[in-house]
Amino acid sequence: MRLRVIISLGVFLWCSWLFVDAYGEDAPLCLGCHGTKGMSKTLSKGEELSLYVDPVQMRESAHGDFDCSVCHQGFSAEDHPEKTFSSKRGYSKLFSGACTNCHTDFKGIHSVLIGGEVGGVVCTDCHTAHNVKPFKFSQESQYCLVCHSQGIHLNFGDGAQLPLQVDPAHIEQSIHRDLTCSDCHSDFSPQAHPQRNFKSKRDYTVASSQVCKTCHFEQYTETLESVHSRLPAQGNEDAPVCLDCHGSHAIVPARETKALTPPICAKCHEDKYSAYKKSVHGAARISEHNADAPTCSDCHLAHKISDPRTAEFHLLVPEICGRCHSEEKLMKKYGISSSVVKTYNQDFHGITLGLYKQKGESKRVAVCTDCHGIHDIAKPPSPNSPEVHAYLAKKCQACHLNAPDNFSASWIPHYEASFGRAPVVFAINLLYKIFIPLMVVGLFLQILLHIWRLVIKR
Repeated sequence: MRLRVIISLGVFLWCSWLFVDAYGEDAPLCLGCHGTKGMSKTLSKGEELSLYVDPVQMRESAHGDFDCSVCHQGFSAEDHPEKTFSSKRGYSKLFSGACTNCHTDFKGIHSVLIGGEVGGVVCTDCHTAHNVKPFKFSQESQYCLVCHSQGIHLNFGDGAQLPLQVDPAHIEQSIHRDLTCSDCHSDFSPQAHPQRNFKSKRDYTVASSQVCKTCHFEQYTETLESVHSRLPAQGNEDAPVCLDCHGSHAIVPARETKALTPPICAKCHEDKYSAYKKSVHGAARISEHNADAPTCSDCHLAHKISDPRTAEFHLLVPEICGRCHSEEKLMKKYGISSSVVKTYNQDFHGITLGLYKQKGESKRVAVCTDCHGIHDIAKPPSPNSPEVHAYLAKKCQACHLNAPDNFSASWIPHYEASFGRAPVVFAINLLYKIFIPLMVVGLFLQILLHIWRLVIKR
């Protein structure tokens, strides 16, 4: 008994010393009991409510100079009425009402919260009871997450709801982890939190995506030239915006976004994605996780996406394919010729394409995708196999209406001649490589002999 009295007196004196500057005399008196760890109260439903108040946290809080009775009205050292509560939630709701005694000018979302319209959230859910921290800019994200880590939501005019819960782990893993919430949500702060009213979730997504241009203006201007930017004017309200592709809080670095591009594009282009998955490119990227294999953005770009149905895009196909297939080091890695684009440009089709480009004409001419496919590009078993010739015959007949079935069996300059493929052409090419240098050397020797003879006759 004596030991307990000594301990209580010691706690009382320690708390009195901590709160020597406090307004009034209530704080050190109250903490004589409430500064004892383990102090609690059993409520009607059997819940244990902790009555312990950490003196250090209280002193360092925004309310460190307040007397306890400022918030706990009706309580004092002399008058401590017995209160009965059914649950901890009921206790929190009752005493959060004390905040309105000082904080009367509620604006935006706080006015809605005080009105009890958002899931029964009360002041202490976000700000705690005794450890109320003064707001600092460096702590902004943690401050916002106090509310937004809970199950709150935003209501839209059409009756839909958007969860506003943010997973802190997503923020930590995001490329934007060093930013504060107000860097993107510029109209919001702990002091000003306006209420947002949107007709639908889509309206909210479109409006929120406008924030991205503040930092990513170059990418934003590229999207204005994209085929996607023209869709809303055509009545398509689902045209993708920044948040549709990049997300909102779990934003990964651009180098990782490339690997995620196919499933992102599949949200709208599911049929193209299904074909891509089975192609030689898609199988390598998705099944084999080969980072060298192209994804959607390699051919269509990420932001400045052209309409692939236009003649202008069609004429750019060899250039697009050449981004990879002209890379000698990359093609050598997979045993593929790196001169396919060069040989195409020297072929009839490539020369015709070049003439059209010089004249600024957008006429159709056979390009890579006409023969090899677009999203369903497959690896042929052998260049000279019957399956390949049968496939190419149909492709040739699409433009050359009267072409026979063996039309594609003729040698095409697009392929490099070899002893195994087009041996006659290979032999002639080899002969020219030997014969022409010999002729040049012989002509040069003949000229030297003529000069020597003239010198001797003199």
